[in-house]
Amino acid sequence: MDINATIIILIFATIVDYLIADPWGWLHPVQVMGWLISRYSNFVLSICQTKNQRRLAGVILGLGLIIGSGIVGWSLNLIRDHLDPFLGIFLEIILLASCFAGRGLRLAAFDVLIPLREENIDLARIKLSQYVGRDTANLSPQEIWRAVLETVSENAVDGVTAPLFYAIAGAFFPGLSSVALALAYKAASTLDSTVGYQQEPFTDLGWFSAKCEDVLTWIPCRLTVLTLSILSGKPRFVLSICCRDAPKDPSPNSGWSECIYAAILGVQLGGKNTYQGIIKDKPLLGEPLNAITDKSIEKALNLTRICCLLWLGLGVTGLWLFS
Repeated sequence: MDINATIIILIFATIVDYLIADPWGWLHPVQVMGWLISRYSNFVLSICQTKNQRRLAGVILGLGLIIGSGIVGWSLNLIRDHLDPFLGIFLEIILLASCFAGRGLRLAAFDVLIPLREENIDLARIKLSQYVGRDTANLSPQEIWRAVLETVSENAVDGVTAPLFYAIAGAFFPGLSSVALALAYKAASTLDSTVGYQQEPFTDLGWFSAKCEDVLTWIPCRLTVLTLSILSGKPRFVLSICCRDAPKDPSPNSGWSECIYAAILGVQLGGKNTYQGIIKDKPLLGEPLNAITDKSIEKALNLTRICCLLWLGLGVTGLWLFS
């Protein structure tokens, strides 16, 4: 693969996500993935009645969508190499940008924060309900800020840094591509968010997708934690809090992702949440040294952006050095 073309694709895909995110009305790869998952899941749930049947169907779904998505991303190389190099590069930039959710995450956060700043708490609750699964009708401003920060910190990895990690990694492997690995990871993330729930009717159908996403996110999550701890200027302190609190979360990754932001910002995440009227306690992450405010959320978003820019710079430099 042409290293210069790969560097152009990485840089411009990041710029496209930074500037315009996902244009409204455009068909997004996640929409296609979601449609395929829904159709397949409805079919399987209607014909497979036993646990083993549904688990096998889940493996087929997971592997099929992840590998298939990777092949779609890789096939763009054929357009670039054999049909039209400019068209191929353009398509790879657009598809890779769609794998990143940096600007989308920022816009979602401010979609809630803006009405809250204007003291329109009812609108803030309605906006928040579009992004989180918890009940929002009776949340206080402080609880809304916590919910937004938890969403921003959790999705920073699977929505932003992990796709970028796989995009950079794909550039270093001959025969693969940035788009192929990033799109494959996006498929795993989409599977986890749609059928990876630990409840019926997806307990058996989604078990493989949930485990697969956990495994694929493990390395970029730890690298994100390490990078952010260095950027904080107090790595030993924030890592000690992460090592103390993050393992309390049942998820092998989201606890670490949320805890690193909590530790750096000096706030505490977790606690009581209500889902469909049922109260659930999440582990407490971090120390409540500061109150969570909109400034905390802005700092978290900026930390994610700086982390990504650092990774992109290191990745591009590495490609130049090893080319």
